[in-house]
Amino acid sequence: MKRIIARLWRIIRGPLQWRLLWLAHSKYMIGVTGVVRDDQGHVLLLRHRMWPPERQWGLPTGYAVAGEEFSETVVREVREETGLEVKAGRLVRLQSGYRLRVEVAYEAYIVGGDMKIDSFEILEAKWFSVDSLPEGLQESHRQLITGSTPA
Repeated sequence: MKRIIARLWRIIRGPLQWRLLWLAHSKYMIGVTGVVRDDQGHVLLLRHRMWPPERQWGLPTGYAVAGEEFSETVVREVREETGLEVKAGRLVRLQSGYRLRVEVAYEAYIVGGDMKIDSFEILEAKWFSVDSLPEGLQESHRQLITGSTPA
């Protein structure tokens, strides 16, 4: 039976193979987060309008669009949500397993711009020291900020 399947697979080369693979596998959204720090080490946190009221504080976050480098997603999302310009640094997390989403997180550093929040998505933006993170901060974002790993 395996030989027959292998022979059929070779016969249907090209677009049909890709369509079958696409149908047979999970589809993922790519959530990209930026751990944005200023030159004093403070981290930028946003209070997100669309998030649950008890967990509205978090890092700048959004979804990658097709063909976009994930580091560029961080730059775009921070600019869209805050008006600030950042440069993406090192990759700090790459993880799958949350339903059909892959989580990507980068360090990011301010390089310019003026704070002007997108009031449709963001209620407020503030800089916090690592020692004074707010209540209602997403736990996964707290772990990214402090460099800890989930228990």
